[in-house]
Order: sequence, then structure tokens, then C-alpha cells
Amino acid sequence: MAQPDLVSLNIPETDLKAIKDAFTVLRSKLMPHLTVLSPQDRSELPKMGEKSMAFVVKSGEYAGKFPDLVPSYLDVEALSVDVSAVQTLRDLSQEITPIQQAIDDTLMAAGSEAYQGALMFYGNSRAAAKAKSPNAQAVYNDLSTRFPGRGSLKAVAK
Repeated sequence: MAQPDLVSLNIPETDLKAIKDAFTVLRSKLMPHLTVLSPQDRSELPKMGEKSMAFVVKSGEYAGKFPDLVPSYLDVEALSVDVSAVQTLRDLSQEITPIQQAIDDTLMAAGSEAYQGALMFYGNSRAAAKAKSPNAQAVYNDLSTRFPGRGSLKAVAK
């Protein structure tokens, strides 16, 4: 049975260079404006989901209209900047998420195909080693280190 071939990726060098240049632009223009959180920060911060967005926007609007209701410790201008940031970053995220998902899917499919192909070769090298084919034992022994604890052909070959 032939191995399925879902991925046959061959990006031309000129396209690959343009893509990498675009990433360079993104890193240089976007990263200085972004915040990188530690895993602990991520787990401790309260999260704002889609349902909370309307609440946050309305709260910011009301805070601007009714300053007498704003607590002294709330910086309304900072709230407005944060709301604007969320809207901008959501727009950017909506642009990049399908690309990231397609990269992840293609990486998974290509990795799966490559691993399946390697397993086919490994199985065939094992069979060839059992049949005492030249070089097969050395190849099989080297590849079998990927699967420690499994029965070794070294014991079978004796």
C-alpha cells in the first residue's frame, strides 16, 4: 500500500525569502508594541473573552460620560487605550490566526507523512536484517535506538 501524500510542499526560494522578509517586518514593527507574559502571569491574569468585549466597551463609554461614577483609582484614559489595543490586536489576530492554523495543520500532516515513511523504512530494514541483507543490521540497530525497551533484533539475530 502506498503512503498517502497530503503534503507536497515546495515553496520557491523567492517566495520563501519574501515570506521571511515579511516576518522580519512584523517582528521589527509589531513586537516593540507587544507584551510577553510569563506562564505564571498568563495563569494569574483575569481573562476577557468575546462575551466580555461589549461589557468592557460599554463600561469605557459610560466612564467617559459619567465621570462622577469613576472611582479615583481608575485611569479612564488608560482604560480607553486598553480597549483600543484589544480591538486592534483582535483585528491582527483574525488576520494571522488562519495562517497560523494552516501552518500548524501542514506541519502536522508533513510530519505525520515523514514519520510514517520513516517507520516503513525502519520496518523494512528490520526485515532485511532478519534476512541477513548487507548493511541492514547496522541500519536497523542505529534506528532502533529510537524505540528503547522494545525487543532487539540483536538477540534475534544470534
